[in-house]
Amino acid sequence: MAHSPSGSRKSAAGKAVSAGHERAPPDIDDRDVLRRIAEALERLAPAPPPEVDFDAADAFVWYPEGRRLAAVRRVNRVEMSLLKGIDRVRDLLVENTERFARGLPANNALLWGARGMGKSSLVKAAHAAIGAAHPKAGLKLIEIHREDIESLPELMALLRPVRRRFIVFCDDLSFDAEDTSYKSLKTMLEGGIEGRPENVIFYATSNRRHLMARDMMENERATAINPGEAVEEKVSLSDRFGLWLGFHRCSQDEYLAMVQGYVERYRIPLEADQLRREALEWATTRGARSGRVAWQYVQDAAGRLGVRMSDDG
Repeated sequence: MAHSPSGSRKSAAGKAVSAGHERAPPDIDDRDVLRRIAEALERLAPAPPPEVDFDAADAFVWYPEGRRLAAVRRVNRVEMSLLKGIDRVRDLLVENTERFARGLPANNALLWGARGMGKSSLVKAAHAAIGAAHPKAGLKLIEIHREDIESLPELMALLRPVRRRFIVFCDDLSFDAEDTSYKSLKTMLEGGIEGRPENVIFYATSNRRHLMARDMMENERATAINPGEAVEEKVSLSDRFGLWLGFHRCSQDEYLAMVQGYVERYRIPLEADQLRREALEWATTRGARSGRVAWQYVQDAAGRLGVRMSDDG
């Protein structure tokens, strides 16, 4: 008996369906598949930043890996009274910092100039002094490393909703010819849709007034079609700091006053003539006079005389 074509097609379709059921395991649960997909996506997603206890310390260091702020229990700082030869810039930075702590308009600050003249020491001393004078402001110091400048937008997003005030501080800031991370800093200082958070101010120190080497600027001008515009973008970065504070090499009298201040603070038994002679000889061998050189001499003298230097009293 001949089979009809339609019957053959139905039989073939039935076998195909049956074969399809045989290929799919009957015990797979669609919900289990979805759960495993969701878990895989969660593992790929970045973890939320850890909660920061801002009451744990007055200073923190920013680590962009993991978006972490590490508390600094003891800040390496120098007392304001020991910073000699920088009276004018000291007063300007302290006044600017106090305005910020009080919620008044204040400027981002660039401290530039001679090495070892107390730029970073002044930032840390100003934070300590104003923080103690205005405890209700909850003034915190956050250090960001030069190589992490590109992560500034992430740090700003983390600090923006916090009901405290922050000094974000970058020490020894400068940029090389091929470095484009300065654009993140420009956006944070001025520009961008959100702009700088109201509760954040940025302080930076640098040996360079325009944050880039002079030979880089001259090379840019020499190879550019329009020399005036060639370095405009990079030079304009320093223009976005409302407060420029210049630090210059100190005189011999200022250097000796720095040494004397340290010697009196740590009660190092040195006669005036011996102190002067040794301190000047130390500066001559180093080829410079600065606060850093003064501190290095005092450390050497204290070690020779068996004096322990401690700020604990």
